[in-house]
Amino acid sequence: ILQSEDILKETEDSLINLMRSKEEEERKLNEADQLYYNLRNQLSEKESELRHKIKDREQVEHLLGEIKDRLNDLKLQLAGTRERLNVEFKIQLEDILDQPRSTETAAEELQEKVDRMKKRLENLGEVNPTAIEAFHEMKKRYEFILEQKNDLVTAKDSLMQTIQEVEATANQKFLDTFNLVRDNFQRVFKTLFTDDDQCDLVLDNPENLAESGIDVVAKPKGKRPTSLTQLSGGERTLTATALLFAIYLIKPAPFCILDEVDAPLDDANVGKFTNMIRQFSENSQFIIVTHNKMTMSTVDVIYGVTMQEPGVSKLVSVDFRSLEAATA
Repeated sequence: ILQSEDILKETEDSLINLMRSKEEEERKLNEADQLYYNLRNQLSEKESELRHKIKDREQVEHLLGEIKDRLNDLKLQLAGTRERLNVEFKIQLEDILDQPRSTETAAEELQEKVDRMKKRLENLGEVNPTAIEAFHEMKKRYEFILEQKNDLVTAKDSLMQTIQEVEATANQKFLDTFNLVRDNFQRVFKTLFTDDDQCDLVLDNPENLAESGIDVVAKPKGKRPTSLTQLSGGERTLTATALLFAIYLIKPAPFCILDEVDAPLDDANVGKFTNMIRQFSENSQFIIVTHNKMTMSTVDVIYGVTMQEPGVSKLVSVDFRSLEAATA
């Protein structure tokens, strides 16, 4: 046991020494890392400075190149000026360099005047011997196009005038037809209702007939509805029927088919409806689809469909006119 304790103690001491060695090595490693990062940052700063120096050098070289180019251009201009003075004016440039200016005009103004003259010369271009012939051709072309334009303008004005006349005629015809339908609507409405009942057709926008809507106003006696939806089903049916026949009276058709128009009507209104149909039947033939017995009793000819056998329909007709003739 004592021997084991000694061994254990030695082991612990060895472990403590190793831990201390480890900490010392870690500290050295951290210091090395810190030194590495410091050196790395310094290297980055030096590289950045170097890049800036290179960029500045490139800018200086570029500027130097521009200066050299400008100098070469000036040398070429000077050589051209010297040559031009010698050829055109027989003047040596060296002879006039030391002479004072003989005018008070600013150099900038003279340069502008020279530029304007150069521009005019450039615009004139070379002498074209066929310019007169080309001018006459262009003049003929211009006169032809101008004539075509005038024809188009005249045609446009004529077309616009025609459109205005058509619109005026259409609006007038619409207004005339609207007034006829309005009068017919009021007359037929009072036939289906009473003379004390009121109705009307109102234009939403009388100033613009092409875009105007039409409001249907129906006011049976004792009611002041703000819209047709507040009327009863029978009243709406009679109002719609009155409007339908108001349009029909503008140009009566030889045939008129009515499909169960009397379905929502009571007996009293059915009587008014059939009396009106009887009046209009003098000019048109009415075909009425109905299940109302009162309506059936007022017609001239009745056609019924029956099914005496399952799946087999049979048409049965009764001509009341022949019965009335036989009775008479």
